[in-house]
Amino acid sequence: MSAASKRVAILGAGMIGEVHRRAALLAGAEVVGVMASSPERSRAVAGAWGVEHAYVDLDQVAASGVDAVHVCTPNASHVPYAVQLLEAGIPVLCEKPLGVSLAEAQQAAAVAERTGVVATMPFAYRFHPMVRELRARVAGDAFGAVNLVHGSYLQDWLLDPQATSWRVDAAAGGPSRAFGDVGSHWCDLVEWVTGDRIASLVATTSISIPQRPAATAASFSAAASDAPLVDVTTEDSALILFRTVNDVAGSAVISQLSAGRKNRLWVEVDGMSQSAVFDQELSEQLLLGDAQGFRTLVRDPNAGSAEQRRLATLPAGHVQGYAQCFESYVADSYAAIDAAAGVGERPDGLPTFADGARAAAICDAMLRSAATRAWVDVPVFTSAA
Repeated sequence: MSAASKRVAILGAGMIGEVHRRAALLAGAEVVGVMASSPERSRAVAGAWGVEHAYVDLDQVAASGVDAVHVCTPNASHVPYAVQLLEAGIPVLCEKPLGVSLAEAQQAAAVAERTGVVATMPFAYRFHPMVRELRARVAGDAFGAVNLVHGSYLQDWLLDPQATSWRVDAAAGGPSRAFGDVGSHWCDLVEWVTGDRIASLVATTSISIPQRPAATAASFSAAASDAPLVDVTTEDSALILFRTVNDVAGSAVISQLSAGRKNRLWVEVDGMSQSAVFDQELSEQLLLGDAQGFRTLVRDPNAGSAEQRRLATLPAGHVQGYAQCFESYVADSYAAIDAAAGVGERPDGLPTFADGARAAAICDAMLRSAATRAWVDVPVFTSAA
């Protein structure tokens, strides 16, 4: 089965559902159906998208015979939806976080392993060509042993006290907001780039805006609401210090209240001979340092590591961004589905439900540390027997 012949369904019709839909179409798949927040909404979106099916419930999706399902619904539904689809033998591309608790995420990862069905998650920043170059540089002999890892993920879309989203509600989004939403991306990127794991951490969190409107709004819209105020229980910011399995020290600052920072994911890896910096808001370049200072390496499909060149789909100087990362993630997920059917090979670096469970373990450790003000160990996911 080729990507061009895949028939896929999308669950969720918000901002990220649109991103999945576009990436699926560009990968050559046919979007045949959608399930939104209500049957009426499903019918409206199906009409707008020009797709055949407006699913009433998940049972219809599971019985539809589609080749893959994109789960883009609020966080609390991710695991119930994904598990039912995997048990039905349908590959799943599921938005993060994998679950709203560590137990949920581990359950989904165990089902994916037991069934052997392809189950991936869009830790999409892995698909920036310069992140692939960063990984290759860190693994190279010239870089030297890693001695420090640090950075931040800063946004400002919830800076207005009247701004809100379903993500603020712990029942829909889970007990961690800033860290669970974007800190998970940072930790996944650091662990994948270095090949090292966060072994223990100490954390602190802040809720700087203690009440927000109860009404939901589209994520990242910064739309103000005049709905009644409710108490906020999910963090606006989180800071962690950590040590890795290889005893490397690190730190990260995560915030959704940093004015002027729209999506500033910054990762710096310092080695004994060289250092390297990736800034997602300047994703066409990598800063490389040595004893003589820093220089800028620009994305180029004709230079650099093999994976950087594979993902650099435009000529140097023609900017690639987040959308292209997401498109590469979806295309690689479809290639993994083909590989599972015996056609082609599984691409390198594709994030799976095991990575989703790993992110949940780090988030759970962060919350426990913040509550106890103590260092805690990060558990390692082990599958069910």
